[in-house]
Amino acid sequence: MAPLKFCANITWLFTELPDFSQRMYAAAAAGFQAVEAAWLYDSDLQELQRAREATGLEVVLINTPPGNVKAGDLGLGAVPEREAEFRQSLDLAVKYARALHCKRIHLMAGRFPEDSDRTAVAKNMEAVFVQNLSYAADVLAKEGITGLIEPINTRITDPRYFLDSPHQAAAILEKVGKPNIKLQMIMDGNLTQNIQKYFPIIGHVQIAQVPGRNEPDSAGELNYSYLFKTLETHGYQGYIGCEYKPLSSTAEGLGWIKQHLTSKKS
Repeated sequence: MAPLKFCANITWLFTELPDFSQRMYAAAAAGFQAVEAAWLYDSDLQELQRAREATGLEVVLINTPPGNVKAGDLGLGAVPEREAEFRQSLDLAVKYARALHCKRIHLMAGRFPEDSDRTAVAKNMEAVFVQNLSYAADVLAKEGITGLIEPINTRITDPRYFLDSPHQAAAILEKVGKPNIKLQMIMDGNLTQNIQKYFPIIGHVQIAQVPGRNEPDSAGELNYSYLFKTLETHGYQGYIGCEYKPLSSTAEGLGWIKQHLTSKKS
């Protein structure tokens, strides 16, 4: 049974350092062989390339740009009348992914309009999302890149996010019908059944404790020893992204993963 592979999410980890390139060096020094990040687009691309080459890190995943964050955007994939902006954001993500040899892009869905009747707009937003994902699949296929969609917990993380359950994501993926668009699963609720049910379409996994979103071995609702064993039993061969908020410094909170990083090297 192959050991699980972990990558440091440097949007959340090693934030003691201001630059993503510095965080890459820190991740490598801590024993990680791979990193992921949300939005790298304010960073100098050549600096990121140099850090990747110097450390030998694999860049596993980046997100499409969020849009206008100050105006409340969190992705554009399912947002009506902004299809042109989505395509521009995809082009930028592909540019960074190509330069960093990154083979996965999270195609962010976006939020319901503020004060909207969700029932009234959901059908149109889904149609826009399916259309944009179909377009993205063709673009990404030419680059050998997998697109990912991620349900976000609307009870804890973002109450207005369009995509809020693996069931909804699976239904959308079926409508898109492209093999290079897959599910990005955050460990949340009903996990054993969700892993079993959706395993064939899972392209990436991210972890954090619930509800505090801290280290996996911190106090919370999830038993990660059991969940890791479940993923191993199913033969999961992708990466597990460490997308959590350290309780103290990043280094002090890495005790739980040392055995995994050591076993990977040995």
